[in-house]
Amino acid sequence: MTSAPGARIGLVVNPVAGLGGLVGLKGSDGAEVQRRALALGARPQAVARAALTIGQLPPDVELITVDGPMGAAAARAAGRPARVVHHSTGPRAAGAPGTGGPSTAADTRAAVRALVAAGAGLLLFCGGDGTARDVLDALGPEPRVPVLGIPAGVKMHSAVFAVHPRAAAEVAAAWAAGRGVRLTAAEVVDRDEAALRAGRVSARLYGRLTVPVLPARVQQRKTGSSGPDPGTPAGLAAEVAERVGPGGLLLLGPGSTTYAVATALGAPGASLTGVDLLRLGPASALGPGHADGLATAARLLIRDARADQLRALPTTPCIALSPIGGQGFLLGRGNQQLTPELLRAAGRERLLVLATEAKLAALAGRPLLLDTGDPDLDDALSGHVRVITGRRSGAVYRLSA
Repeated sequence: MTSAPGARIGLVVNPVAGLGGLVGLKGSDGAEVQRRALALGARPQAVARAALTIGQLPPDVELITVDGPMGAAAARAAGRPARVVHHSTGPRAAGAPGTGGPSTAADTRAAVRALVAAGAGLLLFCGGDGTARDVLDALGPEPRVPVLGIPAGVKMHSAVFAVHPRAAAEVAAAWAAGRGVRLTAAEVVDRDEAALRAGRVSARLYGRLTVPVLPARVQQRKTGSSGPDPGTPAGLAAEVAERVGPGGLLLLGPGSTTYAVATALGAPGASLTGVDLLRLGPASALGPGHADGLATAARLLIRDARADQLRALPTTPCIALSPIGGQGFLLGRGNQQLTPELLRAAGRERLLVLATEAKLAALAGRPLLLDTGDPDLDDALSGHVRVITGRRSGAVYRLSA
């Protein structure tokens, strides 16, 4: 695809975006959370995510960026020439390996303004919802340039992100060529991370950014859920219990559907927003009303599990996930503790997809989305999968990166 003459794209990276994902911290905002994430063994991912996008941009597009881990490092990793037009001034002493040091919201805002002043016609930013807020603050209520997020955060509920780093490159290339892209005002939404870590969900609309859109390549905003209909959790739990088997290990991803399933299995202490490990009991010990009599009250082994805890398990558990309402993301949004290594070990046969019929209908035919951090794994998992919609009921639905 040939780009229009003078196409110029700006890149800014939040190098600590997503740092809390692997270690179950539900976000990466704030120096203290970042220090805690590093102490728990987290490793930065944002520079590599940005490099995956930058490496697929058309060669005739001019790339302008920020020095070091806020942009130039990603361009270097992708083998892509870039002109540095801004030098960050934030603290650099205590950062994680690969970041060069922590960057602040002020660093991001200053970088965005510098890239726009240098003539960026499209701004790519790599981060999560918190980074999107910083971009919005920098551009003001009437942004002069379109922007697109390269997803790298823990929580990405805003409608300003591509569905995958590769998708970001597709959209940027189409914008540069002036073909097939429409511009739309997309919502920037963020959740209170402290509330999330306490198990409460609190979201706020901060404003809108202008985003270039290609069909199915830019994500929808997350929509709220009223929870599954009465009776549905018991049916889902019964089906899961039968698939896992008595005494089996079960990982439950975040969300209201999986939380309701945990309660139906007899593990009410499970997390609403984390990844939990349960062990099912023997089939004969359950009383009426619990998962259709197929398993006893499940025992909660690990609440809010970290990737290192799951890596240390002696056997690979079954993994039950429900897609995010409105967006359709199954992997890569809020459940980064489920690493590519764990998912490969589990395979398709141990991956249980749970969704009510109403949740699937709301997607209007759009696929369930994958963004595991491993493009080869995303491709391997893509295709059609059996979705559990209730007791002895299901639907065949498509997974896609």
